[in-house]
Amino acid sequence: MVGMRAVVQRVSGARVVVAVEDPPAERRWETVGEIPGEGLCVLVGVTHDDTPEKAERLARKLWGLRILEGERSCSDTGAPLLVVSQFTLYGDARKGRRPTWQAAAPGPVAEPLVDEVCARLRALGAHVETGRFGAKMEVSLTNDGPFTVLLEV
Repeated sequence: MVGMRAVVQRVSGARVVVAVEDPPAERRWETVGEIPGEGLCVLVGVTHDDTPEKAERLARKLWGLRILEGERSCSDTGAPLLVVSQFTLYGDARKGRRPTWQAAAPGPVAEPLVDEVCARLRALGAHVETGRFGAKMEVSLTNDGPFTVLLEV
């Protein structure tokens, strides 16, 4: 069974901006989450069978993952995490040229679970910045290493 998925990147800085249309004909960008130094940028994907228990497991794994400089974790250093929802982690392009998103949970299922990951991280003592669920976002980061891992719980 496929579970909650996260792409985790060790970064030396990251931020997420969202498109704001005010008035509707003019687009501007607003920073909604930023970590200025060492930390983790985490893209989280949710599928139909995910649960709050899986969100808790993912949060614990992220908090203790020893991929920062010197094989330390965010729990060791207090490094922040930038968590961004990413339904496209469940894109399937095995057939044809256009991915399908059938394995991705719909917003009403996914949003509370991404929020749960963030809440559990905060309960563990983490400083968590986030994107804005369902918004047009641009994520900028400096991948330190480069160092990227895929987690599934």
